[in-house]
Amino acid sequence: MAKKSTRTTPEDSQASITDSAAMSTASEATQAATSATDDQAEQTTAVDPTQQITDLKAQLDAKDDQLLRAQAEIVNMQNRNKKEQAALLKYDGQALAKDVLPVLDNLERALATPADDEAAQQLKKGVEMVYGHLQDALKKHGVTEIAAAGEKFDPNIHQAVQTVPVDDDHPADTVVQVLQRGYLLKDRTLRPAMVVVAQ
Repeated sequence: MAKKSTRTTPEDSQASITDSAAMSTASEATQAATSATDDQAEQTTAVDPTQQITDLKAQLDAKDDQLLRAQAEIVNMQNRNKKEQAALLKYDGQALAKDVLPVLDNLERALATPADDEAAQQLKKGVEMVYGHLQDALKKHGVTEIAAAGEKFDPNIHQAVQTVPVDDDHPADTVVQVLQRGYLLKDRTLRPAMVVVAQ
């Protein structure tokens, strides 16, 4: 049986070197591809610091704006509350004053009744004193009578219940007669004056 020759020819050596180089190149290419993939993954997961700062600044600006709006709303609520309290204090007692006005009207009617004898005159004097004290008490609390007779008609403080023709003494839109006195509470109409107006 003939022995197989183990000698390598130059061609075989050259082929072996070429194969080894090809394998090395393939291995390097694989490593390079793996490294490139890892770099891309790192870039994808890593956040750009400049973009992160910009986003945080935007969030901070939004929170600042919300805070300013909330503070402005609180100030507005406080101002509204102060105005409401001032109005309540200013017109305190309006309901009571309104309820007292009919009493004042009745006292005026009693004073308009003629007193013939001594007893009636004494009674009338007492009614006058009560009427005067009541008027003083109302004035102390800002209740004043509305000027009406001879004044120009003002729908804010006068209530026309009747009209009469215009004459020389009473031009158009002038109050001719007061049927029931009107009153103001400070600058608010408590009760308009019921009047007759020339038309």
